[in-house]
Amino acid sequence: MDRYEEVISKSKVTTDDAAVKAAVAKILEKTGENDTPEVHKFLLGSIDLTTLSSEDSDRSVAEFTRRVNDFENEYPQYPHVAAICVYSNFAEVVDTNLDVEGVDVCVVAAGFPSSQTFQAVKVADVALAREAGADEVDIVLNVGMFLDGNYEDLCDEIIELKHTAKDARLKVILETGCLKTAERIRNASLLAMYSEADFIKTSTGKIYDGASLEAAYVMCQCIKEYYKTSGRKVGFKAAGGVRTTEEAVAYYTVVKEVLGEEWLNPNLFRIGASSLANNILSTLEGKSVKFF
Repeated sequence: MDRYEEVISKSKVTTDDAAVKAAVAKILEKTGENDTPEVHKFLLGSIDLTTLSSEDSDRSVAEFTRRVNDFENEYPQYPHVAAICVYSNFAEVVDTNLDVEGVDVCVVAAGFPSSQTFQAVKVADVALAREAGADEVDIVLNVGMFLDGNYEDLCDEIIELKHTAKDARLKVILETGCLKTAERIRNASLLAMYSEADFIKTSTGKIYDGASLEAAYVMCQCIKEYYKTSGRKVGFKAAGGVRTTEEAVAYYTVVKEVLGEEWLNPNLFRIGASSLANNILSTLEGKSVKFF
């Protein structure tokens, strides 16, 4: 048994899909108690506000960034988003135009969304994004390597990309809509964390189904187990299809019930979204608002 298989074999996180579904259903019974203005404000401040369109340009991304600047002046009673997430080639545009303190520059990089390119290209992409001002780098786990059981090359790649990102936060996207089962999601979560990921993230939202509460539950259980054995806190990010306030509250509830209050801060909990910010703002304001 190699070291990667040993890590997986030692895990006690459930791989029974029916048990996961039942556990999530029980947790969701507590969603109502978290459907409050205070939680809505927290969720707004945990969003990675995202634009990942083929139509993105220097001008459109600059305007997108300036809306975050404007938000702080127009809605001072609410927290700003946690980060602005763009393609890696726009890191400098965001960094140059962003005036709000505490909002990170986040990029998707390294062959996003398929992770299918030369490793040297992935390394160069992350290095260039970091040099251009990226504070956070979201990469996609190489699903092909994972499904082939090529764990050594898979983990070596993540480790190299983390070292390239240096002190930037590295989020590893598992693409849970492709992995599907609790067992695969558990195994991928463990491998990513043991390869120095700072966050594990559900989905790209580009190819396969996006986030699911069942995937979130398994990932959070893995984070909890990993923290107990390593002492290192890894963050959780839901992305892909989280659009409504109600959906965001459900993910908040899963994180709260599995990981506890100490994970309920933007350093350890994020939601990647484009439309969610407007929807939460509308909930808070009690009327339809399309600010971003």
